Amino acid sequence: MAVLEKVRDRETVAQTAEAAGDSIAFAIVGSGGAGALTAGAILLEAAGKAGWYGLMTRSVGPQIRGGEAAALISLANRPVDCPAEEYDFLVAIDWRNVDRFAKEMPLAENALAIGDPAAGEVPAIIVNTGATLAQTELKELAGAIPGGRENMIAAGIAAGLAGLPIEIVMAVIASKLESKGQGAIDASRRCLEVGMQQARAYGKSYQLRAPSTNGNGRWLITGNEAVGLGAVRGGVRFAAAYPITPATEVLEWLSPSLRKIGGALLQAEDELASINMAIGASFGGRASITATSGPGLSLMVEALGLAIASEVPIVVVDVMRGGPSTGIPTKSEQSDLNIAVYGCHGDAPHIVVAPLSVRDCLFSAQWAVYLAEAMQTAAIILSDQSIGQARALIDSPIDNGFIAERKTVKSVSEEGYNRYAFTDDNISPMAVPGLPGGQYTADGLTHSIRGLPSTKGEDHQKQLDKRRDKVEKFDYGEHWAAIEHNVRDKSPPEFNLLTWGSLAGPAREAMRLLSNEGISVKLIAMRLIAPLRKQELLTELGETARTLIVEQTHSGQFHQYLRAKCDLPGEIRHFHRPGPQPIGPKEICDQIRDWKSS
Repeated sequence: MAVLEKVRDRETVAQTAEAAGDSIAFAIVGSGGAGALTAGAILLEAAGKAGWYGLMTRSVGPQIRGGEAAALISLANRPVDCPAEEYDFLVAIDWRNVDRFAKEMPLAENALAIGDPAAGEVPAIIVNTGATLAQTELKELAGAIPGGRENMIAAGIAAGLAGLPIEIVMAVIASKLESKGQGAIDASRRCLEVGMQQARAYGKSYQLRAPSTNGNGRWLITGNEAVGLGAVRGGVRFAAAYPITPATEVLEWLSPSLRKIGGALLQAEDELASINMAIGASFGGRASITATSGPGLSLMVEALGLAIASEVPIVVVDVMRGGPSTGIPTKSEQSDLNIAVYGCHGDAPHIVVAPLSVRDCLFSAQWAVYLAEAMQTAAIILSDQSIGQARALIDSPIDNGFIAERKTVKSVSEEGYNRYAFTDDNISPMAVPGLPGGQYTADGLTHSIRGLPSTKGEDHQKQLDKRRDKVEKFDYGEHWAAIEHNVRDKSPPEFNLLTWGSLAGPAREAMRLLSNEGISVKLIAMRLIAPLRKQELLTELGETARTLIVEQTHSGQFHQYLRAKCDLPGEIRHFHRPGPQPIGPKEICDQIRDWKSS
């Protein structure tokens, strides 16, 4: 039986059902292995089938096994681009180590915290929120059901509070437990029923209004999976990589997917080997990719320079995490920007693309493959843990049509093959190995147009100019940034909100909230970090006198990069901090409100 009490004043409460809303956020927590993430994933998928949009982020410790785990779930009747900043209820399978990530899931004023009194004391950080506490014997309830599991009781409680239909939740569970037999499915159903019964006993309801559409055609995908799909759509047929948190899922998705279309993935012994294998495959004519995180990117820098100097296209996915060194492997940060832009020694122009959301991971990866192949250079995709490992319910994305197109030479004249010949677009036709007369040296040495090593200043200057100009003068179109605004007329907005990568989601939500207050904002979320589209950026900043730059780094790398590249007009303010606590919409709103009132 559930016992409710007000944590702050210890009074017994029994509240009537509250009005259904347009969004809900809840957390399921427990120690590693307790099944919190599994329960969260089931509920997110069920919400999609019921017609909702949603996003599930996860918080886990750096331990190989055990440790803390939390599924943080936001559901709404519109696309969800960022985690919630307040949670309506929390279900704790156990309370072990919850204090390590409690700040990532602040509870709302009328929140409900549900936990098993036999699974440890309620942490002070939860008690001090003033949430209503419901002591519920999850272990005892599960133990009374043959084959019962506490995480399925927790799933039933969460489904009941959110108003998710049991038949839809069971359809998801049945599909996942089919191989374990009908007994496991029946046990889960009984657990769900018991959990939903408990939810009714709390006298609280956070259920959502009926969705405007059904979930048919909606996708459930992570950012890492979307990167893999975008790469395949772009033409990638070979991958080589060494697993590293939080990028491993890119490789896990690519491995079976590439086999289905005649491609291959090879797990290398380390990051050095993986990028060089990918460069070798690309030299042989296959669009190739590797995926890593910050420590792995550090090891790949020399090989990146080789790809740039030899003009062999390569795509490197960097799913950023907190650094430096090992840092916080399971938490997000945007602090690899400097190494991605400046890491290569010498002058080595290349492409840096940053996805703006889980959905945009697909577009950005496909575009990055296209850019690398078209310009015969290296492209780095700067994703991060917050979107890479987030699982989202999104509308089915349209194929953007960017397919790898490498300028190749079909035959060689009697005069021979000039691999690095100068052309109008600075992109030289590339021979595939085996073409008669198409042999050439592709290495990191300064070379002549034939590819022969050279120490001549003239050759060095011309090849440097060539590699710079092909990247700087390429037509990137409108995809360099996502531009949005809440201005209702043609007047300049009061504020520009300038950010990049995964912070586009919180910034977009902040813009929506400020619109309700009558504060006009223009959002410029940069997808193409390098080369910087200076003129396009200055045009978009326009006549607005005040620009707020937002980023998730300790030193302000993005702000410093922009300042080094161009003179930003008007008054500039800069809001930044490192991970692991993500920057949320309300914090961005507070920055602009304070500025407006000053």
